[in-house]
Amino acid sequence: MPSSDKCSSAAPGPVPKGSIRLYSMRFCPFAQRTRLVLNAKGIKHDIINIDLASKPEWFLMKNPLGLVPTLETPAGEVIYESAITCEYLDEAYPEKKLLPSSPFAKAQQKMLLEHFSKVVPYFYKIPAGRNKGEDVSELEAEMKEKFAKLNEFLVNKKTRFFGGDSITMIDYWMWPFFERLEFLCLCSCLVNSSELKKWKDCMSEDPTVKATTHSVDTYKGFYKTYTEGKADYDYGL
Repeated sequence: MPSSDKCSSAAPGPVPKGSIRLYSMRFCPFAQRTRLVLNAKGIKHDIINIDLASKPEWFLMKNPLGLVPTLETPAGEVIYESAITCEYLDEAYPEKKLLPSSPFAKAQQKMLLEHFSKVVPYFYKIPAGRNKGEDVSELEAEMKEKFAKLNEFLVNKKTRFFGGDSITMIDYWMWPFFERLEFLCLCSCLVNSSELKKWKDCMSEDPTVKATTHSVDTYKGFYKTYTEGKADYDYGL
């Protein structure tokens, strides 16, 4: 599965038949969702990384929002928004389904994603507040409370993962943010959520997760360039 690691400004050629293309950014948690699904399902693909600080005009023509992840098919069809790209891949490549076949179970996963979307802002607000020297204790308490609700879901479900005893789509939708807990110094927010911590430990051993991750040092290095206002999207290459 060839990948263009460094950000590309040159317009790419057509997507080869039998493949699909992902426009991504190496450190974007939303794009990582799509990379996880591509990897988990063994879909032949290539990756073109986009410099989000200087988006090429050709990319904006494909996705006027200028956001990653964005998929492109050999037919020139363009799909974007992380959950939408993941669901598209699960339907277009039905081998090894990640979403449940039951309409209700599928709806449950999407509802849980909606709940989790209320947690995501804390991954940005707390580090940003710390960088400004602000008191973030109230935000940390709110994040702990939201983690506790996710923990309660696992306790009630009595399974290792959010969709059952094996990894499903909802786990991959949530994982990229938990992967960033350590370098963002947010692990303390898991202190009262033992089942959620066990889930995190199980997820970190998944081969697909390992194939799409960066080291803590690489994340820290990129984040430093980002907070200094000169994000190096090719950091570590």
